[in-house]
Amino acid sequence: MIIYNVTTNIHQSVHDQWMIWMQHKHIPEILATGKFSSARMVRVLIEEELGGVTYSVQYTTDSKETLEKYYLENAPAFREEGAKLFGDKMLAFRTELELIADY
Repeated sequence: MIIYNVTTNIHQSVHDQWMIWMQHKHIPEILATGKFSSARMVRVLIEEELGGVTYSVQYTTDSKETLEKYYLENAPAFREEGAKLFGDKMLAFRTELELIADY
């Protein structure tokens, strides 16, 4: 199993708007691509020097190949929409994780 982790720092001035967009549009639309089986959104509890609030969304998929298809077929439009809506008020970075074991 592969976890596609997107960590985002969002400026307080657009926080509420971003949260509504994430929960009611962005995450559901990513899941609707059929490339992910689930998503989990968590708040990062470390305060950032740059301010804002940081969240991590972890999308679960079956393979690296499926994630690569997402990058090719879907990711550009999703990233463009976020940049268009929130610009420099949002800073995101992505990490790919491979699940070794659950305990």
